[in-house]
Amino acid sequence: MTSTFAKLITGVAVLALSAGAALAENVIIGHFGSPTPMQVARAEGKFDAATGWTIEWRQFGSGTEVIAAMASGDVQVAELGSSPLAIGASQGVGYELFMIAQGLGTAESLIAKNGSGITGLADLPGKRIAVPVGSTAHYSLMGALSHQGIAESDVTIVNLPADQIAAAWDSGQVDAAFIWEPVQNQILQSGTFIVGADQTAAWGFPTFDGWVVNSEFAAANAEAMVSFAKVMNEANMAYLADPAAWTADSAPVKTIAEVTGAAADQVPTILKGFTFIPLADQLGDAWLGGAAANMKTTADFLVAAGRIDAAADDYAAFVTTAIADAAK
Repeated sequence: MTSTFAKLITGVAVLALSAGAALAENVIIGHFGSPTPMQVARAEGKFDAATGWTIEWRQFGSGTEVIAAMASGDVQVAELGSSPLAIGASQGVGYELFMIAQGLGTAESLIAKNGSGITGLADLPGKRIAVPVGSTAHYSLMGALSHQGIAESDVTIVNLPADQIAAAWDSGQVDAAFIWEPVQNQILQSGTFIVGADQTAAWGFPTFDGWVVNSEFAAANAEAMVSFAKVMNEANMAYLADPAAWTADSAPVKTIAEVTGAAADQVPTILKGFTFIPLADQLGDAWLGGAAANMKTTADFLVAAGRIDAAADDYAAFVTTAIADAAK
């Protein structure tokens, strides 16, 4: 190899590395647009400042969309519900759960349309129920049906993304919906609360939204991932420090309303429906420490329900506590 050629190759390599570094600074992060404290930090650019990334926040309507985006490599970090988390892991998608976004309580519920004749779970047979199939809401719905002894074939599942459920509701296409905020609050204006994800969790079908990261990306961006988790935790802790201060006319609630489209007067109630967990508390068995076992239980249920073909023997490879441990 001549000296000139060697210098040329070296120069090309340096340019390639520089280009790679520049590309690495542009990170696509998926989220559901839920009215949560992290939206305040997002609006204020705190994630970009802490990580050094130029972040494109991409909103998804369902967990199945997130799985596809993560599998394609288009999205490196994303919010993902516990049920689709188990589905993607069962399919071998290369991601790791690194923190819990929020536990799902009454912020995700079954709502019956007024006049539908539904006053409880026993009234569901023969009814049309909207839900994003493969989502945490779908898992909770299946759990509710199972608990009540109702076969899935006894109801009509209408598979709709969250942003289309309100329209289907208004046009009379469905009798009920199991859905999250802020759609839940929209349809409650002409509907009745039947059961929340907090109750289905008590029946043995727990759900949560978590944050996942591409495994290779996490290894290459370890320090930035810790910074990302710290900002997320600080946002949640700001709310937990004084939930009563987050009123409709408070600055953080106004920001959440502006960036998510939720009504400011509804946001405080929506926030109360979630469970936000301090990062230090997530390392225990109730959350990250038990996430692999939760994934296994969820996957086994989905296999039995005919939603996925097979479950893995162990899901430990799809959970990491290293980021939360360093960021707590």
